[in-house]
Amino acid sequence: MRVLLADNEPFALALVSEALASADFEVNGVSTVAEAISTIEAFSPNVVVTDLNFGPGAPNGADLLAHVDEHCPWVGKVVLSSHGSASLALPFGSQLAGEVTYLVKTQLSSISTLVDAINKSITHPAGTTRQQSTARDEILISKAQGEILLLIAEGYTNNAIAKKRGKSVRATEALVQRTFTTLGLGGDDDVNPRTMAVRMWHQGKIVVK
Repeated sequence: MRVLLADNEPFALALVSEALASADFEVNGVSTVAEAISTIEAFSPNVVVTDLNFGPGAPNGADLLAHVDEHCPWVGKVVLSSHGSASLALPFGSQLAGEVTYLVKTQLSSISTLVDAINKSITHPAGTTRQQSTARDEILISKAQGEILLLIAEGYTNNAIAKKRGKSVRATEALVQRTFTTLGLGGDDDVNPRTMAVRMWHQGKIVVK
């Protein structure tokens, strides 16, 4: 079985490629969405396994999967992300389309979990759904709070977030504070809550309800 693997982290790309090759998959690993799209026709993968975040301003995993869904819908689609929710990894307003299997890197107990997801994306594509398991140390936040956190991680100020979401500055400031409170970041003058929130976002400890 041929697997097209897309991940812009060299270590993750090499590690997962090697593990899948050891599981008897033919793997083609690429580091950008553009490379993945240009490779699809010649490589003719059975399954595409992709990260979501490929860097600021770059095409993302949702773009890749949308291309697959449109041009070769018979190909299995698996997301392997550092984030517990797709909305925390994708640009504001972007979302996954179609049916995909969603796996979180830090929650993979073994390569067999990924192998099973790959096989099921082929044999039962219609029944494949976004799968997210919540670990004990993860924090659940609302969709609106997820949007706020993603925009903070992208460097936007409260004023800019209000403009981007079409909300008042006062309402935005209140939601930002509620988000910090949910993350347990309120009430400590020695800690910058924006910095800590972004750190938690990078660690993949946050999941959108």
